[in-house]
Amino acid sequence: MEDLIRYAPDLALGFLENIKLSIVGAITSLILGTVLVAMRVSPTPVLRAAGTIYVNVVRNTPLTLVLAFSALGLSDQLGLVFSSVPSVNSFWIVAMGLSAYTAAFVCEALRSGINTVPLGQAEAARAIGLTFMQSLRMIILPQAFRAVIAPLGSVMIAMIKNTTVAVAGGYAFDSANKMKEAFDQVGASIPIFLGIVVAFMCVTLPIGYFTGWLAKRLAVVR
Repeated sequence: MEDLIRYAPDLALGFLENIKLSIVGAITSLILGTVLVAMRVSPTPVLRAAGTIYVNVVRNTPLTLVLAFSALGLSDQLGLVFSSVPSVNSFWIVAMGLSAYTAAFVCEALRSGINTVPLGQAEAARAIGLTFMQSLRMIILPQAFRAVIAPLGSVMIAMIKNTTVAVAGGYAFDSANKMKEAFDQVGASIPIFLGIVVAFMCVTLPIGYFTGWLAKRLAVVR
């Protein structure tokens, strides 16, 4: 317990970095995932194929490789720089890789929600003159989101836990790296390990319960 108390400030700062990554990743992946699902159900073959290839490739690629590609391929080789401050730049590189990875799972969750919307509603939308994007925005996606609140919650929980591999993208300020630094100083410490576990559970469990409650509250009754 003394080890946990001694390193608590550093661990707390690292955990806050994980939370920041999670917030940025959640917002960005939801936006990108929505764009991807629009591509996957698009009547345009090129967009549909591009969305399908992206989702299948990213979903079957380990996250560590995605983050390593973001850091080594995009940042080092192509010169993609978000900030002249190394820590800030690595944060956004990791956030970009994490968002790109999670967006593929968001897309598939939303696509399963779209499949629950009766086909007759899309046909009725076309009959009254709505374009594909109008029917998607006003009729299909609102119902799809309501149908997959709980699965999206699970995707977000997985993303929060995935922030612990941020070091693969060159970001060395998260809780996992801080825990490793503490272990290097005092050896493997069960209290430190359990402290990190409890901190993550304090975030993920409420999200799970809330999305489960919200899914029941907003369930589409057909």
